[in-house]
Amino acid sequence: MTTSNTVQDTPETTNEQTLALAETHDHDHEGHDHEGHDHSGHEHHHHHAAPTLNPELTRSIEVEAPAEEVSKAYSKVTRRYAKIARIPGFRAGKVPPAMIKSRFAREVREEVLEALVNEKFRAALIEQNITPVSQPQVSELLLADGAPLKFKATFEVLPTINIDGYDTVAVTRPDASVEEAEYEAELANVLDHHATVEPVEEDRALTDGDWAEIEFKGQIQDLAQTVGEEGLETKAEAQPITGEDVLIEVGGKNTLAAFNEALRGAKVGQELAFEASYPAEFGDARLAGKTVAYDVKVKAIKRKTYPEHDEEFAKQLGPYTDWADFETKLRERLATRKADTLNAEARDKMLDELIAKFTFPVPETFVQQQIDTRLERGLRALAQQGMSSDAMRQLDFSRLREAQREQAVNEVRVSLVLDQVAARENITVSDEEMERELMMLSIQSREPLDTLRKRLTDDGSLLRIREQMIREKTGNALFEKLAS
Repeated sequence: MTTSNTVQDTPETTNEQTLALAETHDHDHEGHDHEGHDHSGHEHHHHHAAPTLNPELTRSIEVEAPAEEVSKAYSKVTRRYAKIARIPGFRAGKVPPAMIKSRFAREVREEVLEALVNEKFRAALIEQNITPVSQPQVSELLLADGAPLKFKATFEVLPTINIDGYDTVAVTRPDASVEEAEYEAELANVLDHHATVEPVEEDRALTDGDWAEIEFKGQIQDLAQTVGEEGLETKAEAQPITGEDVLIEVGGKNTLAAFNEALRGAKVGQELAFEASYPAEFGDARLAGKTVAYDVKVKAIKRKTYPEHDEEFAKQLGPYTDWADFETKLRERLATRKADTLNAEARDKMLDELIAKFTFPVPETFVQQQIDTRLERGLRALAQQGMSSDAMRQLDFSRLREAQREQAVNEVRVSLVLDQVAARENITVSDEEMERELMMLSIQSREPLDTLRKRLTDDGSLLRIREQMIREKTGNALFEKLAS
């Protein structure tokens, strides 16, 4: 372990000298490593040397060691340096201790500091039965050969949470029965992948059920005006929206009414001009709540044809005996998916109500690290969408961190409460469950199982994965217990 700041070789160091002192308690939230988190490559949200701590959870201890122990530690490190030091004019291993202390004063002192401060800090924690959850901040440090060691360590601890009444939260189990319209939409989605599109040869107008092949140009109508130095200004026009060989289902439930009305009755070669208004919740943000003026040309009329709903087609779709078997399994899959989605939403609502019942302070260390986790997840998504590192560096990380704060606090609160519930309910994760999880991770990461297990064990992640699995299991068990 290395110190995070270089301590100058003088008996007194500046107050608030921050050092990474001890391997403090790991407490994972949402699978996040609260100790030793790697910030490499993300210089934009490093913490300051002395991160903010929650005053309600901040504890300080004063630690001392007698001068004899300090001198013994100095001698031990000096002897080791004397064996390995290479100094012109002296044979290997024969460099006088005085020269070692002079030449390597800073290095020797840092090693003594690291070894002795760590040891004394750990011993003081055990003696006082305290478990820190943050890296300690050291102040009032006095360390010199022949003098007593003294320092003050400040850190955060876990809150005391009384969860009496946790099992009185009212939870309504959602109705996950599948409606016929939902099944029809699911079936249509499957069939659509196996449909063939054929051109209509006869000379006729478009009718409901046809697919119009069109090319179009659309201009977003921006009526917003602003007052500038020159008077009334109209905002610059947006880039036009264009498309070629686009298929649109006439009368289709996902087709905008304006397109249905314009295309119904139109013939190949006909050119149309009309406006379409998009709902505020429309999937494409560019068009949501906007009105677009379209110029459309009908290029062809096409019809989709689907295979017969028979045993042969069912077997093409998967391991089904006949069409009825396929329909039954499709309904079952849809019902399972719907139940999973609705139950997850209900479970999240239950957890929100659960943490609302209890008031307790939250370690700021956990909050900041949870914000790190959320930000890094977002940055990975942006990178996958093609955002460059340069563009990422231009982001306002202070604002982004603040925007994540409320959600991060809630996630930490949920984790802390679930840890307490797991202890009350005696919920654990078996070795078999752990092995299954590792197997899944191995498959997803394409990393050999034994290599993965060793890596996760060495960096402490295995314990955190188990903690997170216990929380998931606890949340699910609580939902099953309370849902009615």
